[in-house]
Amino acid sequence: MSPPMSASTFLDALHAEGLTIVQHDKWRTHNRNDKGPWGPVHGVMIHHTATTGAENTVRTCREGHAALPGPLCHGVITKDGSVHLVGYGRANHAGLGDGDVLRALIAEKGLPAVNESSTDGNRHFYGFECENLGDGKDPWPDVQLEAVEKATAAICRHHGWTARSVIGHLEWQPGKRDPRGFSMDSMRARVHERLK
Repeated sequence: MSPPMSASTFLDALHAEGLTIVQHDKWRTHNRNDKGPWGPVHGVMIHHTATTGAENTVRTCREGHAALPGPLCHGVITKDGSVHLVGYGRANHAGLGDGDVLRALIAEKGLPAVNESSTDGNRHFYGFECENLGDGKDPWPDVQLEAVEKATAAICRHHGWTARSVIGHLEWQPGKRDPRGFSMDSMRARVHERLK
């Protein structure tokens, strides 16, 4: 069982991994903690935004929309490889997912097929939204994929997790397909190498 890092420790962990960080106004206290607890944390979830343009993407992830208030993640990874911190604490990114998947993550075992939505993921995951249309055609620049790798490795390193604690939204919630354009197995392999 892992309590979430403090916001300062989170920032330090990302800096230590060599990331370019952009801090947005009041990110340390911008959260949905009034809707339920955050923690214990058990993994890092990766998403694509289905948006274009860094400014628009960051604003959307910070503010959310009428049906889903922000923050929609903790960090937004834009195509230039920058990590924009937009919130910290409980964030509206994971939603309800598969309890069997959560148990496999905690045990750091292979993930079962996702088939239910019964467990609160916003409580248990750090979340990164990545600027990409998610249409399978929008490219993932190398610098952006490297930033995804570094950001997830930073969190795993702090908590003593392996790459098996990194998950895509599509592996958590039925009907989701993000991130699209690279495989989570390939990203976990990258994180594994970085953690060596």
